[in-house]
Amino acid sequence: MAEEEDIYTKDGTVDYLGNSANKRKTGTWRACPFILGNECCERLAFYGMSTNLVRYFKYQLHQHSATASKNAADWGGTCYITPLIGAFVADAYLGRFWTIFCFSILYVIGMTLLTLSASVPGIKPTCYTKDDCHATHEQSAICFVALYLIALGTGGIKPCVSSFGADQFDDADEVEKEHKSSFFNWFYFSINIGALIAASLLVWIQDNVSWGLGFGIPAVAMAIAVVSFFSGTRLYRNQKPGGSPVTRMCQVIVASIRKYHVDVANDETLLYETPEALSAIQGSRKLDHSNGLRFFDKASVLENSDNLKDSTNPWKLCTVTQVEELKAIIRLLPIWATGIIFATVYGQMSNYFVLQGETMNTHLGNFQIPPASLSIFDTLSVIFWVPIYDRIIVPTARKFTGRKNGLTQLQRMGTGLFISIFSMLYALTLEYYRLKMVQDGVSMSIFLQVPPYFIIGCAEVFIFIGQLEFFYEQAPDAMRSFCSALSLLTVALGQYLSSLLVTIVTKVTTLKGGPGWLPDDLNYGRLDHFFGLLAGLSVVNFVVFLMVSKFYIYKKSVGTLR
Repeated sequence: MAEEEDIYTKDGTVDYLGNSANKRKTGTWRACPFILGNECCERLAFYGMSTNLVRYFKYQLHQHSATASKNAADWGGTCYITPLIGAFVADAYLGRFWTIFCFSILYVIGMTLLTLSASVPGIKPTCYTKDDCHATHEQSAICFVALYLIALGTGGIKPCVSSFGADQFDDADEVEKEHKSSFFNWFYFSINIGALIAASLLVWIQDNVSWGLGFGIPAVAMAIAVVSFFSGTRLYRNQKPGGSPVTRMCQVIVASIRKYHVDVANDETLLYETPEALSAIQGSRKLDHSNGLRFFDKASVLENSDNLKDSTNPWKLCTVTQVEELKAIIRLLPIWATGIIFATVYGQMSNYFVLQGETMNTHLGNFQIPPASLSIFDTLSVIFWVPIYDRIIVPTARKFTGRKNGLTQLQRMGTGLFISIFSMLYALTLEYYRLKMVQDGVSMSIFLQVPPYFIIGCAEVFIFIGQLEFFYEQAPDAMRSFCSALSLLTVALGQYLSSLLVTIVTKVTTLKGGPGWLPDDLNYGRLDHFFGLLAGLSVVNFVVFLMVSKFYIYKKSVGTLR
């Protein structure tokens, strides 16, 4: 009987038929190629479209540089807000598998419409020369409808796919659990394989062949991603949706307010919890009671007027596990907030790094290099650092720390934040000397832009992968898609912060009638000052991270999944 039980996972996952997942036939690395293949194709589609989007806005839709940068940042930000929608649908109703599949179809529809808007006469912009195009309001509207359909589609995929991949490894199996950390590394590796193709081949096609073909290839890649993902259906392990996490958190807040007058006893055994080993929340293990944020413990206090029937009304009485879910999210927020500034720095690769590159010497012999294609060096940096981190840094750090993963997730993220500071310091120095050379009539080579891309790529390996793992591990079991969406929200807010900074800087620096820091022609601006502002914010952000991470309390799971 014991041998028969060992065949099945103990983390509550089920197969595609809804039966307990068989460890010998489902999950682990046998299921991961389909998930990684999906992610690689989806990222190829996303970056194949977004990497050069600021130039499409500027030269095809005929927008000013600042407007194009703002629109690209706003759209990019939306792509990282919509994951909250996808996470809610996945955690509350459909589960991760069907959420990914359904939103992927919507993504393909958006990509197809975008391709048509750039290639079909009548709805594509009218061009007089290669870089002198004009779009009517209707043509621009079709383009933006397509882009925001894509933003909604990617919102269903982003928060689910990394968590879905991690679900393929049983948390209750130490051997499988050890592989989960490596999965996050190789997951991010697959993202950058797709980005590599996008930043090299697709950007060149968009600049030198046609935007229609340049958008059409990503549309086909996205269709392939859907097929790749669905092909692995029989091999996947699926977590059951546990109901709306937002509703459960609201219930704790409401119950706590209703019992604001109640004192919380020091004896945690007096707090309400289900007597069974299983949690009352579908797809979740029980969480151990933690000190701190004691106001919310009021929600699980049994008053004299309470009885066991009140347990059926979570707006009056919540279990300790439900209270701890809310506490876990609140504790994540300070760490989460420190990712916003890095996301602002990261976003410059598709905005002002590209516009800066346009002002430089883009020729290599007779070959002209598309400025947006330099993001390939960010991708190459990630591809270089992922195996280095996984195979060299982790084993080396393990000898000193005694930890299986070498560094803690917070140490990994902090390292990345520190590294990212140097990308902005280099960028501002480069721009300072570029402006000096412009005054002397000399054009600087675009290849001098390579180092900041490479530095940001290195920082990504530490920050973004660390975030993926941190938010997955620290999320309550039934809220993992939600927490993945929360981590992605930092990218959205980083894009919006970038847009806000551009607006403020443009307004303030043009008050006296001058061109300001960020004019259309950067040769008359002070982009180095803007990069200096971002460098200063990065330093402050790193110091704040060190302070908040020192006091972070890790969650503790007890019991088994139901």
